[in-house]
Amino acid sequence: MIHVHRVYDPDPPPGRRFLVDRLWPRGVRRQALGLEAWLREAAPSDELRRRFGHDPGRWAAFRQRYFQELESRPEAWAPLLEAAREGDIVLLYAARDREHNNAVALREFLERWLGQEAAARSEPPQAPVE
Repeated sequence: MIHVHRVYDPDPPPGRRFLVDRLWPRGVRRQALGLEAWLREAAPSDELRRRFGHDPGRWAAFRQRYFQELESRPEAWAPLLEAAREGDIVLLYAARDREHNNAVALREFLERWLGQEAAARSEPPQAPVE
């Protein structure tokens, strides 16, 4: 399962923890997060992050452009996908908005990939074409 959790909130859910923000959260010590890794390259580009500005009215456009960015650099999020295949992971973020942030969008993106993999495994084998 893929969880999202704000770094400033207590009691993160169990799982391997990954910070997925481009910038380090203010006032948070590295040891306090218990990170597996800080995957800043899995975060939106600075340009996209500034354009979005955590404006819920720009959420749909942000998600679309962020997904395009992610598609163009699979090496940035591949460790998350691998970890999610093995067990629970926690995507950590610092934004105030709990519904409109890059961790929520990244979870959706990863869950789509995992869903496509599961669907591919459950499809019956195709008969050879002669």
